[in-house]
Amino acid sequence: MPARRSVKSDDDRATDAHIRSRDYLGQPDIDRLLAAAKKSRHGVRDRLLILMMFRHGLRVSEVIALRRRDVDLAQSRIWITRLKNGLSVEQPVAGDELRAIKRWLARRDDALPWLFVSERKLPLTRQAVNYIVGTAGTRAGLERVHPHMLRHSCGFALANKGRDLRVIQDYLGHRDPRHTAHYTRTAAHRFDDLW
Repeated sequence: MPARRSVKSDDDRATDAHIRSRDYLGQPDIDRLLAAAKKSRHGVRDRLLILMMFRHGLRVSEVIALRRRDVDLAQSRIWITRLKNGLSVEQPVAGDELRAIKRWLARRDDALPWLFVSERKLPLTRQAVNYIVGTAGTRAGLERVHPHMLRHSCGFALANKGRDLRVIQDYLGHRDPRHTAHYTRTAAHRFDDLW
């Protein structure tokens, strides 16, 4: 007769801890992350990469697919091609972000089509983006920062600003509003003036 395994877990975390765990960064943490990225060897590129991932709620695959032609510097706009059957949209580019894009492009001496390239003149890989974000997180003193946290941080930041659920849904490219709804659950402002 085979030995029976005990199915009792020593892990005393709640069963829904993975749902309740904080998988986003607040604005002070984003600021620390951006400052840390700026101090890296490729600080101009790395800071811009993190800023754009946060501001536009970009997935890693979406940020590495960005092309120079997607950015309209004259109109301060960027075309975001969403993946995973998402809604692709044009989004505004804020002044500080526009200046960072111009600074990055001014440093480049190539005519490659990608917005983000490595020092070997190749498009950034998923692994490179994971490394850039993780290293900046460590340098900023933040625990376990990964690129998808920046997308969640975007959604939570917009919800905390009181933006409409439908606007957040379109901005992040979600086809199904259920994917957007969890961002509004932690927004404290939604209880303001309830009574």
